[in-house]
Amino acid sequence: MGDKRELLAIGGMTPRMMEAFARNFVVYEMAAIGDPESFLREKGEGIEAIATYGAEKVPAALIDALPNLKMISCYGVGYDGIDTAKAVERGVVVTHTPNVLNDDVANTAILLMLAVSRQLVRDDRWVRSGNWKAKGAAPLTRSIEGKPVGIVGLGRIGETIAEKLQAFSCKVSYHSRNRRDVPYAYYSDLRQMAEEVDYLVVITPGGAATRHLVNREVMDALGPEGTLINVARGTVIDEAEMVAALREGRLGYAGLDVFEAEPHVPEELFTMDNVVLLPHVGSATAETRQAMGDLTVENIERFFAEGTVTTPVPEAAHLVKKG
Repeated sequence: MGDKRELLAIGGMTPRMMEAFARNFVVYEMAAIGDPESFLREKGEGIEAIATYGAEKVPAALIDALPNLKMISCYGVGYDGIDTAKAVERGVVVTHTPNVLNDDVANTAILLMLAVSRQLVRDDRWVRSGNWKAKGAAPLTRSIEGKPVGIVGLGRIGETIAEKLQAFSCKVSYHSRNRRDVPYAYYSDLRQMAEEVDYLVVITPGGAATRHLVNREVMDALGPEGTLINVARGTVIDEAEMVAALREGRLGYAGLDVFEAEPHVPEELFTMDNVVLLPHVGSATAETRQAMGDLTVENIERFFAEGTVTTPVPEAAHLVKKG
């Protein structure tokens, strides 16, 4: 045990990941630590690595409390909970798990489009409640076939969504920081794009730069027949304005996998038939979570064995030895 390095695990790691960590590390689980402040005073100096679930926070104060911290491996593609600027300032390498979850998150976005448009949740209740027998067929729904769809953030997952939407003959456009060499219409003005599409799919990174990017003006442009889909981060949408827009009929529909203050969800949404809600499960398949976990472990093991990593975050890439 004395020859092993020390690792702090934050958030929900799988048993497979914990077993892998235990082969080479003394592992401390933050959830099992009763007094984190005392723990950090006593053990902080020995911790060289953090493995953190994507939705958890790794603030500057925690990084500063670990003077020998060398790397942070994020179990997720989004890493906005990590104070990356502080980590890079300290020379701490940060990694994440891109690409392995692209298909499942993209599938979830399209699932939400279909669930909202075809009213799958409402119609499931229609059958279970006996309404089909008592009242006959459920009201008609809407098709997504051939509809204009705007994607907010055409990164890896956004591009995967766009590719999959071709099966539905959707007319895809996108808003992103930069124009891409892709066969889709580019909008530098998000409000203008929202005005011209029926579906707005949000898949841009979270963080301060995109906080409330989808605001009242954008939602009003999307309009009473428009559908807002979010598989990114809850903070990208002004949640209070979205609830008001749905209530007042200024926004037609929403399909949401993420929320501003998870796991807290505005209760008013629970009574709305024009909304479908998921508990942040975009990448939550057994296959994808195993691939994400394996990559999280691989990044840590490669760092300490070879001095390099497989998937650094862009801000920390310059700290990594070329493998």
